[in-house]
Amino acid sequence: MAILDSPYLDEHEQTVCCCDPHSGLTAYIAIHSTTLGPALGGCRMWPYASEQDAIDDVLRLSRGMTYKAAVAGLDFGGGKSVIIGHPRDDKSTDLLLAMGRFVETLGGRYQTAEDVGTSVADMAVLRRETRYAHGFANAAGEQCPATAYGVFVGLRAAVRHALERDDLNGLRVAVQGVGSPRPLWERGMPRGFRARAFQV
Repeated sequence: MAILDSPYLDEHEQTVCCCDPHSGLTAYIAIHSTTLGPALGGCRMWPYASEQDAIDDVLRLSRGMTYKAAVAGLDFGGGKSVIIGHPRDDKSTDLLLAMGRFVETLGGRYQTAEDVGTSVADMAVLRRETRYAHGFANAAGEQCPATAYGVFVGLRAAVRHALERDDLNGLRVAVQGVGSPRPLWERGMPRGFRARAFQV
């Protein structure tokens, strides 16, 4: 595993390897930038084929979060964390608590929330060990509806830009990783518009 050799290393401020033999946790936290504020980015759990794949992913995703926060005008920088393992088979309370302890050691420089393979309920477990895990079921519920709606709004803007039209009637679009597509229909997507979600 070579952090310094990764093609996605791009002026990152800090990368942390998190290992807890008791729970089986192997994870990475990457802080790309705290120029605008604490690094914000979700905690992903994925069965990476290798630690190098996990390192590349956390570096790539944390850099992307810096740009997302800046474009949105948020007072946050970019960060991300990845846990190596299958969320169905390898996730445990002890593993999540260990991850929470690692997040807490950063003292707020990195703040996390749910992502692929983790949930609002998982963030509640992390919060038993850290003040810096977010995502509250009693505030807004799962984030999939908001994410899916954001994808829909982005598609509409892309069509307006690329095709110079405002309607989506009759278009066929493939979307990878939309989360929960049902809210798209509930928020008024045209009946002629077809969306198919692919999970990787």
